[in-house]
Amino acid sequence: MEFRELLHAVRDNAGSVCIPQDWSQGRAGFGGLMAALLYEAIRLRLAEQGLGDRPVRSLAISFVAPAALDMPTSFEVEVLRSGKSVVSALGRAVQAGGVVTLIQGSFGAPRASRIATSAMPAPELKPLEQCVSLEYIEGLTPQYLKHLHMRWGIGGLPFSNTPSPAIGGWVRLRGESEPSTLNEAHLLALVDAWPPAVLPHLAAPAAGSTLTWTIEFMQPVRNLDGQGWYRYRALIEHAADGYGHTSAALWSAEGELLALSRQTVTVFG
Repeated sequence: MEFRELLHAVRDNAGSVCIPQDWSQGRAGFGGLMAALLYEAIRLRLAEQGLGDRPVRSLAISFVAPAALDMPTSFEVEVLRSGKSVVSALGRAVQAGGVVTLIQGSFGAPRASRIATSAMPAPELKPLEQCVSLEYIEGLTPQYLKHLHMRWGIGGLPFSNTPSPAIGGWVRLRGESEPSTLNEAHLLALVDAWPPAVLPHLAAPAAGSTLTWTIEFMQPVRNLDGQGWYRYRALIEHAADGYGHTSAALWSAEGELLALSRQTVTVFG
């Protein structure tokens, strides 16, 4: 199933959605997809309650347990508070009675303010044709890469024994017949498509996954090309005891800042 088809599945019946095997990330469903589908359920609930005009400002995401594949998932939403400008909402992805993914989201209407500063500039990247294409290879790379194009342009590849302080490059959706434009759900998948930034430091394959993730969106999100390429860079800020702490950002191809991201990742190696 394409990304768009899974978003439609949430819109049709958020109480029972199955994630197919081709969206796997090791033994679990791709975290970026789980976050995107749960965000979509939250967005729909706010729209139902007449709060859809408040764009998402930040999401705090916890991957509580591995999301099983080909198992019914219920995307549940609770509006915690609706203030004059800001709405706080809680979303849960539930399988077999247990929470697998949790999102606390803040949605805020724009306010009048004299403060306006320049955004973080986009990194300089090699042209697409000069970057290494990260493809799906059966038995070696996660299956969710079937749905994404990635071109590696900063730092070493995973498990290359390269002490890179950063990773990054170009990313876009693959094989999507729609949409013509992207929204925040798609940006969640593009940001989380990248492996933990600490993996190039390892000389042999080892498991690694996101524990917690906070992402902030630069609003308003413009009409973004659904088939376009986007720039990504992640920096390692600290790593020890099997945990890594990274900060990252996503930009349009033209250099417009779209999202800021922080993750705590676990590494078994």
